[in-house]
Amino acid sequence: MKTKSVIAALAALAQESRLNAFRLLVQTGPQGLAASKIGEQLDIAPSSLSFHLKELTNAGLIEARQEGRFIIYSANFDTMNSVLSYLTENCCGGESCVPSPNKSCKP
Repeated sequence: MKTKSVIAALAALAQESRLNAFRLLVQTGPQGLAASKIGEQLDIAPSSLSFHLKELTNAGLIEARQEGRFIIYSANFDTMNSVLSYLTENCCGGESCVPSPNKSCKP
């Protein structure tokens, strides 16, 4: 994943409503939720929610699909995993970062 893409994803998540929406969609799984359900669960006005969903979509963190008259949003797990991989790449010099009583990740 390119640095600019990671920065865009992290910038999109650096706002409480967007972070909450993304976490809700991750918890919901691939089936996703209609925008109205997201707004209800997070108590976000439709006009604000539309802006936040657009920002998450532009960052590649969520995807939208049409189902009848509804737009269903779901987390883009490929992008999420790519961001996590980018952030943890070369973690602890390639060794496990799980602390043990006899070993530390710190150099």
